[in-house]
Amino acid sequence: MDQKPELHVLLAGPRGFCAGVDRAIKIVEEALRRYGAPVYVRHEIVHNRFVVEALERQGAVFVEELDEIPDDGQPVVFSAHGVPKAIPAEAERRQMFFLDATCPLVSKVHREAEHHFARGRHILLIGHAGHPEVIGTMGQLPPGAVTLVEDEAQARSVEPPRDRPLAFITQTTLSVDDTAEMVDILRARFPEIAAPAKEDICYATTNRQAAVKAIATRVDMMIVVGAPNSSNSVRLKEVAARAGCPRAIMVQRGRELDLALVDGVSRIGVTAGASAPEVLVEEVLNRLRERYALTTEEVIVAEEKIIFKLPAALTAEPAI
Repeated sequence: MDQKPELHVLLAGPRGFCAGVDRAIKIVEEALRRYGAPVYVRHEIVHNRFVVEALERQGAVFVEELDEIPDDGQPVVFSAHGVPKAIPAEAERRQMFFLDATCPLVSKVHREAEHHFARGRHILLIGHAGHPEVIGTMGQLPPGAVTLVEDEAQARSVEPPRDRPLAFITQTTLSVDDTAEMVDILRARFPEIAAPAKEDICYATTNRQAAVKAIATRVDMMIVVGAPNSSNSVRLKEVAARAGCPRAIMVQRGRELDLALVDGVSRIGVTAGASAPEVLVEEVLNRLRERYALTTEEVIVAEEKIIFKLPAALTAEPAI
């Protein structure tokens, strides 16, 4: 029997689930445990089909809008990305029992936006158009209160109202380096612009990008486990390329990995976006084992011990 060629795998650490994603999934699971199926979820709870399908098997029903949900008294969960204020207002109008799984770090950005607005500032939001988090953040304030800035070109050309002071906030899942460059441009153009008290890009996004940078130049190829609609996963692929990795690809499941892409590679990096569970990383490693004799090395740049509490409605003792 032919001996398998050797392949050295550098596993980025941290990788995979962050505290906000873990909390959001637990909210759906605990709601199902307490109240039974169905539990309705507006939008994918996190951007990962494996997670969504696993919750569907337990009785979660995913919808895009509240008008798809019957008035049957069952819980409604808002996704980790956050929602515009009009959504909970509509849920209250319909007397729905809703649970907000918005990541607390996204909620922090929402409060920042309200703070700036209350002080009469126009807000520049650095983020990606159409992303649920951006829609949710802009939806905290009246139309026209926030201007979206998507890239350096827009940072150079944006013309905010001249009759108000300015502030900027950012989506939590952006590229740390790209965002820093946009912020530098905005600060050069608008020296008085108010900045967040603490950076909006979340600890998990920052740590996962730092781990990718730590291995990018040590490998011939990087595999990012994540979904194409997951902002933080897409950023990991971009960060790997920018940091000097010759090739970076994304897969959602191990079976998607075309082993022909790994031909001639002796060292490979593996990471996972914040909404991808570790079981999917194991799938990728098992796929590689079909053709290669693997050795693995963990490269850990930070230890994460943050845990976010569940909503009070899910932790209170049920009434007897």
